Amino acid sequence: MSRPGYTLPVFACAAAVAALYWLHDRQPLSIASVDLIEPAEIAEIAIEQVAGLSENTALAIARSDPGDNLDLTKNTPIWALVEWRKEGEAVIIKGGEGIGRQMNADDKPAIYAYAQRLLQENLQRMLAPGEKITVTIILPEGRSLALRTSNSAFGVVEGLSLLGTTGISQPLSTPDQLAVFRAQLQNKASRFESLVFCIGENGLDLARKLGINPEQLVKTANWIGPMLVEADVLGVKEILLFGYHGKLMKLAGGIFHTHHYLADGRREILAAHCAIAGLKLPDIQAVFNSATAEAALTHLKSIDTATGSDWVNKVYSAIAETIDVRSQEYIQSHSESGKKVTVCGSILFDRDRKIIVKSKTAGLLIGKLC
Repeated sequence: MSRPGYTLPVFACAAAVAALYWLHDRQPLSIASVDLIEPAEIAEIAIEQVAGLSENTALAIARSDPGDNLDLTKNTPIWALVEWRKEGEAVIIKGGEGIGRQMNADDKPAIYAYAQRLLQENLQRMLAPGEKITVTIILPEGRSLALRTSNSAFGVVEGLSLLGTTGISQPLSTPDQLAVFRAQLQNKASRFESLVFCIGENGLDLARKLGINPEQLVKTANWIGPMLVEADVLGVKEILLFGYHGKLMKLAGGIFHTHHYLADGRREILAAHCAIAGLKLPDIQAVFNSATAEAALTHLKSIDTATGSDWVNKVYSAIAETIDVRSQEYIQSHSESGKKVTVCGSILFDRDRKIIVKSKTAGLLIGKLC
């Protein structure tokens, strides 16, 4: 059985609790209790170090443990600097070094709703009437770790996000979690002949906004290949693959487990399709050398704007059609000989959750689903 852990906001909160405890009692705390809120349970988090920096300031350090998950934040130190303040709100939360900035939200620190609520509720309970603090969360390794994520594709730069809707970190990339996804798929396949596969929360959210029945949405995480085969075995007739282009395009290269720890051929896939479409060599090289799939898309858009051409549509339409073909080939290779396999269509969207392209099959499927 895979071991779940806790999400990054929980460790940030634990460090802040320990630092505030030192300011109150001038004693180090070895274990910090954090009310997770979601779910309604208490987590006991080990504190590595606590130090008083002055009469009014303390620093505490926790270390991330996401459980049996392929998570690059595993063992990452998380610091919380807590300072007494005389005026303003009871608890002010700031992002320090290693916490990303939201480019699409006035450069606000990437400390999202659950993390904000977790910190506010746990810390306010510890404050006496009239006491006020500023909490600065620091991820010393955040800036370097962010280079290995797709954060910048969603407008978060210079660090990691304190993201999540729950305190529990489920191991989405482990076989146990695949079993959970398969059980959910089996339930929905018994009721619908057409389903929509979404890799993550962005796809699920956008699909709902398009008017697709939530009961027909299936989260796959990175397990797209096994989930496609399972759907075919269960008799699902049509699958709409709905995902962020930087993830979904991996299928065009025959990569059906999309976690970046296992395989990543995005720039090769993009560059190859640009070459097939007839893009000039300097631009193919620029696409290949782009730091992210989003940066490559931006370059293609800049060419279209400058020349009045349509390279984004040409390249991404070809990728979408290739995804459809490779997906059905993947299913066929795991199916009984001669059996008609599930039909697949694909829709790719960008970091702004705007649809880039729909394959021909996806255009037909979306008409049935919305």
